[in-house]
Amino acid sequence: MKNFILLFFCSTYLVMAQDVAVLKYNGGGDWYSNPTALPNLVAYCNQEIGTTLSEDIATVEANSIDIFQYPFIHMTGHGNVVFSEDDLSNLKNYLLSGGFLHIDDNYGMKPYLEKELLKLFPDKELIELPASHEIFNNHTQFPQGLPKIHEHDGERPQALGIFHEGRLVLLFTFESDLGDGWESPEVHNDPPAVRKKALDMGANIIKYVFTN
Repeated sequence: MKNFILLFFCSTYLVMAQDVAVLKYNGGGDWYSNPTALPNLVAYCNQEIGTTLSEDIATVEANSIDIFQYPFIHMTGHGNVVFSEDDLSNLKNYLLSGGFLHIDDNYGMKPYLEKELLKLFPDKELIELPASHEIFNNHTQFPQGLPKIHEHDGERPQALGIFHEGRLVLLFTFESDLGDGWESPEVHNDPPAVRKKALDMGANIIKYVFTN
């Protein structure tokens, strides 16, 4: 009964909460990459799609109950990712209870992440989202799907998802680097059109999370 009450409380809070957070993880990867990215995206969303998100971005750990306070959690970095058993259990409960995790590969993260996702959801697989998916067609239309922001290895950008009971619970964006596009203009000197493209895609993700 105690666990049921806790789960009910956390699920209810997810519906009410209006803030986002960055996920801190172990393994040596730089989880703190792109420090201006999420505050800039939040400011853009508040202006463009009418959200009321706090620009004071929290940092949460996968094994903490604090993650249940945030309907949207963002994760990024370049290197190794390691989740403990407690991390995996708590993160899985969060996602199945209504939470959403967006993982944006800042370059070099994919091989490490995929191993951890197999532990997180051994019975599910990453599925590429078609360009017709709602996440590419709400605030801004992206007829080709995920936009390319930075070159990396020159491969096509991919948006990969994990679904539970028809709901997208985890989004992994690869060979795009949306986070770099969300950063302040002076960080990467991206052209305004490229940066806007990244922010518009980010707004699509946020709108999808808060309306599904």
